[in-house]
Amino acid sequence: MISGDSDSSYKKLNVINRRMFIFSAAKAIIFFGIIGRLFSLQINENKKYLTLSDKNRLRESKLPPVRGEFKDFFGKTVAGNFKVYQLHVVPEQVENFRRLLIRIKTILNLSDREITKLVKRKNKQKPWETLVISENLSWEDFSKINFYLHELSGAKPVITLGRSYPFKENYTHVLGYVAQASPQDILSNEVIKQRNTPGLRVGKTGLEKTFENKLIGTNSVQRYEVNAYGKKIKQIDFKDGKKGETIHLTIDTEIQNFTTELLRGKAGSICVMDIYTGEIIAMNSAPSFDPNMFLYGMNEKKWKEMQKDKLKPLLNKTISGLYSPGSTIKPIVALSALENDLVRTDMNVRCNGKIEMYGHTYHCWKKKGHGNVTLKNAIKQSCDIYFYELARILGVDRLNITANKFGLGNKVLGEFYSNEKKGLVPSTKWKKQELDENWYLGETFITGIGQGYIQSNPLQLCLMTAQLANGGHKIYPKIVVDNNQLSYEQIKEKINNQIKESKKKDNFLIKSTEEFLKPKVKDYAPLYRNQENVKFVLDAMFKSTNEVMGTSYGSRINDPKYQFAGKTGTSQVKRITEEERELDLDIEQIPYKQRDHAWFVAFGPYKKPRYAMTVLVEHGGSGSKVAAPLAKKLFKFVVDRHELREKINRKKSANA
Repeated sequence: MISGDSDSSYKKLNVINRRMFIFSAAKAIIFFGIIGRLFSLQINENKKYLTLSDKNRLRESKLPPVRGEFKDFFGKTVAGNFKVYQLHVVPEQVENFRRLLIRIKTILNLSDREITKLVKRKNKQKPWETLVISENLSWEDFSKINFYLHELSGAKPVITLGRSYPFKENYTHVLGYVAQASPQDILSNEVIKQRNTPGLRVGKTGLEKTFENKLIGTNSVQRYEVNAYGKKIKQIDFKDGKKGETIHLTIDTEIQNFTTELLRGKAGSICVMDIYTGEIIAMNSAPSFDPNMFLYGMNEKKWKEMQKDKLKPLLNKTISGLYSPGSTIKPIVALSALENDLVRTDMNVRCNGKIEMYGHTYHCWKKKGHGNVTLKNAIKQSCDIYFYELARILGVDRLNITANKFGLGNKVLGEFYSNEKKGLVPSTKWKKQELDENWYLGETFITGIGQGYIQSNPLQLCLMTAQLANGGHKIYPKIVVDNNQLSYEQIKEKINNQIKESKKKDNFLIKSTEEFLKPKVKDYAPLYRNQENVKFVLDAMFKSTNEVMGTSYGSRINDPKYQFAGKTGTSQVKRITEEERELDLDIEQIPYKQRDHAWFVAFGPYKKPRYAMTVLVEHGGSGSKVAAPLAKKLFKFVVDRHELREKINRKKSANA
């Protein structure tokens, strides 16, 4: 009995000892496991957790980049920046966002709709991303916010920069405008994506969009420490961003402003170009609009009004408006016929006011006709009958080649403006490819007077005129200052060398437009076979403006300092019926949309030309009565500004 109890006790003790051993071993394993883990955390993963700790403790904030400016040729700021007062909130740093929003609503007198929009925006963002409560506070409201700041835990008054267009509508179609970056802007442009901040403004149209990556600048970066609740304790460091580049334009603001006044109350365009450098001095489209309206969101009602406006203020008519050039094309028709040795300058045509051809009647603008006219007088008096005959002899395909060489049917500033229209100089090949139709002789007739399929924009006609005026030499227009631009004297020397070189060669006609465009023609290369033909056309344009019976004689300037040469044009917007022709209505009696467009192209001063210009007045009627008088006023102003421009150029040349 005793022996049995002893065995039982021994067994129980053995079990207890084993359990104690297992428990002790388990404790030892856990202990050493903890020690090992602590060692790993302290030694092996120290860097990782220090980084995570810093992320919880430190914050980094990107500030909006400072946008570069646009300046005109003389250094005047035409698109700059100004102080903007804003209110920002980082939701994760706010204990009670709803309560904060209610208090801000009271202080700033925000509407329920505005509050709803803010809540929706907040819900779309991440908690640590900045929410812009107000983008453009008045100084009074900004002061209020600062006064009540102790009640607005988590709110942050911010002074930043906004875009400013001091000349408002005068530069809209040159510069474009900026507005808040859209999701599409961010996705399509890696630079915008990298530098994006709440409320970032980016270029939407024009040069603002073209030069976005140069203008945008780099972000300033602020690093600061926060407490466990995410509230800012102190700033750690601040890294200044870099301001975007400044873009210098070739535009003269004084001339640009003057063109706005000339077009006041009208729809149209004015363009002025240096005939040697290709620098665009003015480029205006009317009517326009104030781009400052887009800075903080366009009023929906106003936007719809502009879209429906019959005068089309949103359209840049200088580069995107396409019109029949009317009689402004006649110098090129004449030049093409001369260059192809198809006519002589003394060729005589009888104009009785109309001609019958293949069962169709073709009219001259002068009902009673011009009588017997030569080529020079046909340009001077803009005789349509003469140019019907000239076009018949020439053919549309030869005209296509010459017109393309001188700037028509091709983009001029395509690298700067994606919305520029190419225009059209028709050919037999074009009609077959595009319309699957044969070309008819009657279509050649009306093309010869700038009607029918042919379409151009004001900038193309300005380039055409400039290349005629410089003696027939190729230039490439520019709207941004080129610091490597040759001086006037250097260009003249280069042109003279080109003339000498061309006389040594057997200068055959270019056979096709494709041959001319590929490869790219060098600057100042001759566009003619015989420069005497170009001089002949220029002399005819001079007579058109400065001799009795010339179509723009009423707009002449006798002073040699300002004397210019030009060619009027009338662009039909609808076919005139025989009945309407007989009625001979005054322009006021014709519905606005049915009135002809008024054109004028010009260059001068005649003795030593430097500038070319185009004036277009939509539905203005007669080029001689409406467009030419505007050019007269403008030419005097441009010439008076010329010496100031030359001083800048001479200074640049001296510093080069």
